[in-house]
Amino acid sequence: MALMHELNPAEATGALSDESKGLPFGELIRDYEPSADTKWRFGKPNYARVNKAYFKNRVKTHKEGSLESIVSKIVKNWEVESHHISDVKQWKTMDTAKFTAQLNGGPTVNAQLMCDIGPYNMLIGETPEYSAGLQTFESANTIFSNVFPDGFAWEVLEVLSGPPTVTFKWRHFGEYTGEYTDKSGVKHKGNGETINVIGMCIAKVNDKLLIESLDVYYNPEDMLVPLITKTTGKEEPPAPTPAPAAAQATAAKPSGDCAVM
Repeated sequence: MALMHELNPAEATGALSDESKGLPFGELIRDYEPSADTKWRFGKPNYARVNKAYFKNRVKTHKEGSLESIVSKIVKNWEVESHHISDVKQWKTMDTAKFTAQLNGGPTVNAQLMCDIGPYNMLIGETPEYSAGLQTFESANTIFSNVFPDGFAWEVLEVLSGPPTVTFKWRHFGEYTGEYTDKSGVKHKGNGETINVIGMCIAKVNDKLLIESLDVYYNPEDMLVPLITKTTGKEEPPAPTPAPAAAQATAAKPSGDCAVM
């Protein structure tokens, strides 16, 4: 995901830069080409910083044209759309009429629901440290941009089976140099260690390599628990201000209205 604090809402159209595609590093890792009428959700994504983290800390280098390289591009292009284009009719990496996604064999979501709630909320859900139900698409992206201000990169580790059912192992990684706000509002300041998350995915694609389904398997706690343990300190949310005595008395006074019809 491109970092929220680097997006300019005024830059709502246009192609990805060469930096976002990875070209200054000598590799084309993201080749997404938006349609002429595409409107970027929060502003045109800038992947320069996350690409720097990717090339610095990846553990696999795949030959151009290999199955791993092709799968990597497909997923990175999918991420461009799912995070940064708000109109599913403008999505080109998925067969949106068929598309479904699910986490760890749980309930499936379709393209429109994923577009509404966002990939982070879809792929984390409800945990002791995070509540998807308390977050919007934008607030979730902001939380994790703040956690990984230098980027939360993603790579394919190994492809186990090819199209039409593509099974692959992946890794998400980033240096925890920011801060994480948990679902209670407590802010945890990262100690700079690299967070590594390993998972599997089974993706079904059609003959045009459009994604029809994503079945993602990983433990969200592998990402979330370090965000509250690999820290240099935490900051509790401000205590609520007590209501004035007069306001409390007014609130306690019966209104005379019937609570049940």
